[in-house]
Amino acid sequence: MSDFGNPQPGAGRLPEATAQPFSRSRRLPPYRGIVAVDAKGFTGHPAIEHGEISRAIPELLEKSFVRADLAEVWDDRRFPASTGDGYVFGCDPEWMPFVIHPWLNILQETLEEFQLHTSGTVGMRLRVGLNIGPLPDRGRDFDGNGTARNDTHRLLDSRPVKDALATSSASVTHVAAILSDRCYQDAVLGGYTGRHPDHFREVSATVEGKPFEQRAWLFVPSPSGDLLGNRAAGDERAEPAPPGVDREAAAAPPARSGRPTVQRADRGNVNSGTVHGGQNVTNVLSGPVSGGVVQGGSVRGIGSVGGDYIEGNKGDTVHGDKNEYRR
Repeated sequence: MSDFGNPQPGAGRLPEATAQPFSRSRRLPPYRGIVAVDAKGFTGHPAIEHGEISRAIPELLEKSFVRADLAEVWDDRRFPASTGDGYVFGCDPEWMPFVIHPWLNILQETLEEFQLHTSGTVGMRLRVGLNIGPLPDRGRDFDGNGTARNDTHRLLDSRPVKDALATSSASVTHVAAILSDRCYQDAVLGGYTGRHPDHFREVSATVEGKPFEQRAWLFVPSPSGDLLGNRAAGDERAEPAPPGVDREAAAAPPARSGRPTVQRADRGNVNSGTVHGGQNVTNVLSGPVSGGVVQGGSVRGIGSVGGDYIEGNKGDTVHGDKNEYRR
């Protein structure tokens, strides 16, 4: 006889999947690197092209891994699955530094070549999500499901990585990658990948309509468009400046226009620059004036100072009644 509390030898146990969380301790599933990609604008393509895109994605991924000397990662991938507009698989996390670099750059180059030589109208721009975490992996159905994988797909759908492709050139930028904070901390900040941390930009990954927000890191192998304003988002292979354009000059504050600049000072004079030689000032003054000094020129004209009328040259001393003046 057996019961759930004291199973006898040979008696069947409840499947592990039905065990309640927090009810007993279990071994952690093995840690896996997660690589997931989504094609930008998949649903915007005519339905007749959907099958072609779905077939092309794993073919392009395989080609890029082989070119990056990472065929072993592709051959040994765990719980691989097509998502229709993308693809996901797990790998040994020790490969993650190589997936970040050089694979992301090689994937960009592979998609550039695909864009150039494809015979159809289908272009390919991919969002890439990279993560590390514990996932079931025992060679059974439904392996690879868990929080780490769910978060990877949320990262793929997050605003920063979508904006990276939306605000860049479709002819230049074919890959935008987003790394989970764990992936960045372990592989990049730990110094294990061939890319300096300054090539990555910290972002807040949020998904519209979903209760999801995580710290993440954006990397764009070949930035263009608005992304050129932040070189930390990619590497040194940025789009060259147009002929005759100096990037440093373009970044400087805008130059003044050719129109003359008007400077005004009501009820007074404006003097800007260096004056050599004599200087004449003719003006009509109104209002109290005291303590003024004029040097290096002559002052002529008629001014009203507190009701006084004054005329003369610099250096003159005016005496007499305030209503008295020389004609």
